[in-house]
Amino acid sequence: MRVTQLLIPTTKETPNDATLASHIFLIRAGYIQGVGSGLYNYLPLGKRVLDKVQNIVKEELNRANCQEVSLGFVTPASYWQESGRFDKYGKELLRFKDRKNNDFVLGPTHEEMMVNLVKQSVKSYKALPLNLYQVNLKFRDEIRPRFGLMRGREFLMKDGYSFHASKEDMQREFAYMEETYKKIFTRLGLDFRVVEADSGAIGGSGSKEFMVLAESGEDTIVVCEECEYAANIEAAIRAEKICEVEPPEAVYAKFYTPNTTTIDALSKFFHVDPFYLIKTVAKKALFDEGESKIVLFALRGSEELQEVKACNSVGANELVDISEEELAEVGLVAGYMSPTIVPEGIEIVFDTMLQDATNLICGANEVDYHLVGIDLKGYEANYQDIVAVQEGDTCVHCANKLRYTKGIEVGHIFQLGTQYSTPLGANFLNEHGKTQAFEMGTYGIGVSRILAAIIEQHHDDKGCIWTKETAPFALSIIISNIKDQAQVELANKIYQVLKEKGVEVLLDDRKERFGFKMKDFELIGIPLGLVIGKNLKDGLVEIVQRDGLSKETISVEDIIPKIMSQVW
Repeated sequence: MRVTQLLIPTTKETPNDATLASHIFLIRAGYIQGVGSGLYNYLPLGKRVLDKVQNIVKEELNRANCQEVSLGFVTPASYWQESGRFDKYGKELLRFKDRKNNDFVLGPTHEEMMVNLVKQSVKSYKALPLNLYQVNLKFRDEIRPRFGLMRGREFLMKDGYSFHASKEDMQREFAYMEETYKKIFTRLGLDFRVVEADSGAIGGSGSKEFMVLAESGEDTIVVCEECEYAANIEAAIRAEKICEVEPPEAVYAKFYTPNTTTIDALSKFFHVDPFYLIKTVAKKALFDEGESKIVLFALRGSEELQEVKACNSVGANELVDISEEELAEVGLVAGYMSPTIVPEGIEIVFDTMLQDATNLICGANEVDYHLVGIDLKGYEANYQDIVAVQEGDTCVHCANKLRYTKGIEVGHIFQLGTQYSTPLGANFLNEHGKTQAFEMGTYGIGVSRILAAIIEQHHDDKGCIWTKETAPFALSIIISNIKDQAQVELANKIYQVLKEKGVEVLLDDRKERFGFKMKDFELIGIPLGLVIGKNLKDGLVEIVQRDGLSKETISVEDIIPKIMSQVW
């Protein structure tokens, strides 16, 4: 393709709302164009990259015996009501009515639609297992769309769904899809980790995320410094934590503790390590159909509450903060709450670290008073893991240290079981002739988000640096002086030869200054550049590697073999 024939509206201006490198460079280099909050057009360069990413995804899925379908972007709301997600999904689900007053949604994900497709098509175990996927538009009405393609409202996503006659076969496919996804992200040239994850609004008994490692990532990942363990902080676990400081020994009693409403103040007051204090956190849990209740979460004072874990522990949709006034209305005293003295009707969840713990101090649910000598041995309560793993904690698998890193989620796979097939009445006849609900898995890849993830990992201060498999073109030929007939003739000759050999080549034939063309080459990020300039009179040209901008002078006779050795 010739640049003079291609729409590439490059610009020096940085968009006002852009903070991430991918957002800045994809717009400045003419890959995407913003049209509204979280909404983007793909220009010719962007569409080429998007198609390449999509083709790699499809190639690996097809090799794994997955079958492609295409489902409607608009989904009947009745499907979501049957599955129970219509209210639970929240305001990100865009709901609307048609002219006949029927309810619909713009699909953010398509479990319900795919279940109904299979429900109508598969009646016997003989047709199983089955893995269907699509690459299609999705819409989530994000409250704060930002970071360009990283968190848009409309996006291109690959979503796949597998159907099985047994849980064991579903788990086999889940593991197979994990390996397939690894192949996809490796081909795309991404540095990634597979991490244990929370299932979120999708649900299911187990899930894994595929995280591209990047400091600009929104997700905090807990990784082991030695073994392969990695998990989203929402699902991370650690080895049992022990405090080497001696515990405070005291007989159970109520103690006057004026103005000690924080863990830090309480620790200083008693000269006690926070490990032996109980932190009681109050939240309002929100459920379906507008229901809510106050829940107390008790954990050691040295720990922090992990809100996703806490939310899951009570089966809520969301946890929100609660005011001191609201606490007082139900008989709770802010700053002095107790997990053992709780007004009737208030649910409480204890962290597992507190099970059978002794020598503790906690609030007395009375202003200026705490309880000492708390002993929870044999204390019956709802114990669950609700704390956030911290840097320096010990890996449960190899006993080495855990640390934080940042990641961009580009893929997520789930073991769904019968979570959708049962409420939607999707059944088949098993080998014994009995009706049985499908066991399911679901597998997603953020295709358009991958464009941003690639640039977050591969860029410099000059612009994009595309990986070999995803670049819009393999080579850019840059004519230094368009008025030099010899340069123009050689450029056109090389251009035609490479095109005939199947190389995706871009010829910059614009009547612009050489410096301007080179800045565009650096901004656009094509992996290889061929500069035909003033050294041509000596039979020489220059090869430029975009990654690192290293240069190599070669003879005209070596151009074709040199380029072919690097692009294939």
